[in-house]
Amino acid sequence: MNKIFSPPFKNIRSKTALFVLLLLIVTTVIFYIVTANIMKRHFIKEIITRAESLSANIAATAGYSFSSQDILGLDNIVFKIKESNPDIEYIAIVDTLMNTLVHSDIKKSGEKFEPSEGKIFKKSRGGITIKEIPGTQGEIFELVSPIYFLDKQLGSVILGINKSILFNALGEAQRKIMFAFTIILLLGIASSVLLSSLLTKPIQELSNGVAELKEGKKRRPLRIYSRDELGRLTESFNEMTALITAQGERLSKYAQDLEESYVSTVKVLAAAMDARDHYTLGHSTRVAQLSVQLGKAIGLSKKELEELEIACLFHDVGKIRIPDSILLKQNKLNQAELEEMRRHPEYGTEILSKAPSLLKYIPAVRHHHECFDGSGYPNGLKGDKIPLAAAIISLADFFDAMTSERPYRDAFTEEETLGKIEDSAKKRFDPNFIEIFVRLFKKKRSKLSS
Repeated sequence: MNKIFSPPFKNIRSKTALFVLLLLIVTTVIFYIVTANIMKRHFIKEIITRAESLSANIAATAGYSFSSQDILGLDNIVFKIKESNPDIEYIAIVDTLMNTLVHSDIKKSGEKFEPSEGKIFKKSRGGITIKEIPGTQGEIFELVSPIYFLDKQLGSVILGINKSILFNALGEAQRKIMFAFTIILLLGIASSVLLSSLLTKPIQELSNGVAELKEGKKRRPLRIYSRDELGRLTESFNEMTALITAQGERLSKYAQDLEESYVSTVKVLAAAMDARDHYTLGHSTRVAQLSVQLGKAIGLSKKELEELEIACLFHDVGKIRIPDSILLKQNKLNQAELEEMRRHPEYGTEILSKAPSLLKYIPAVRHHHECFDGSGYPNGLKGDKIPLAAAIISLADFFDAMTSERPYRDAFTEEETLGKIEDSAKKRFDPNFIEIFVRLFKKKRSKLSS
């Protein structure tokens, strides 16, 4: 009777081999599913982030051209974005009645835009609505981003982006991972028949590696306890981890490229803003140079200096929403015009808030007109409450503005401007920065005279 009901695997080696084999199969399948899902979510997130950045950028850029009915300008924006992004299926700019003003397919310009049928994927903070639409060339994300000018909606940007192009890269990565998993599984099956009580430590090592990789933690390569099949399995796992890490780094590089692309776009906008008025041409670049010099003098790190320079290039980007009638006025501004001009830091904040990667520049852009005594705008911050980058930019901005010619006055000399800055100690600027700033110019003049 005992023989009939005795288990087929009586020794610990067979039981351990069976247990490890089952554990390996289940773990491999679960890990592949988890990894594939994580990669898919990451790809979708990157697509959405990039599409939102492009859509918001077009909307922010198109506001002024839209209000002035500059159809050629709108068409130029659409053409450049479409040409540089092959995965974009279409871009349309419509008015509030859904009449198509500009379309990447020129044949559709002037027609009534018919919204595509699809399910709502998400709605972002900036009012951007995203729909997932089935298409003949793969699924498409359609984004509708409102166009505002002076707080009035003039129309919308409609952008369709084909996610199948990026999903081809995802499919390739999944095939490589599947191949690696297949090798690992085959090695596991072959090694399971040779397992012994010494299997406990290697299995624990593998289990820990799977758990940490599932949680997205980057760890050291797994320790190889022997040079047999299990050792090779561990080596394969390390190779697989390296493969996934490499894929993640490529995705991170792609995200970084997106950020750099958006930064480049905003830099172009800042340069275009300066160019609207020949009196301010090159202003942002000069402010950046002065700010970096002051930043070096007070001991900022290389990374802080890089972020400060970019923040300087962005500091007046909000002026793109200021009408020419105010921005280019030859005489001094009246009270209403002055109040509108003083809103440009807030407008700049709105533009930068469209991309999460640019949020770090907002404090400098928003507060570069705050004063040390609290009399500045938009929030009346005082003393140490003013962000460091904003305080630096404020001083450099003032110096360049005073030493530049304006329609209503001649430029002040550097000496006169430095005198005005020294007179404003503890009022407009931080006295410590003033001392360092003045010392820099005295040192500069000393070198020139020698």
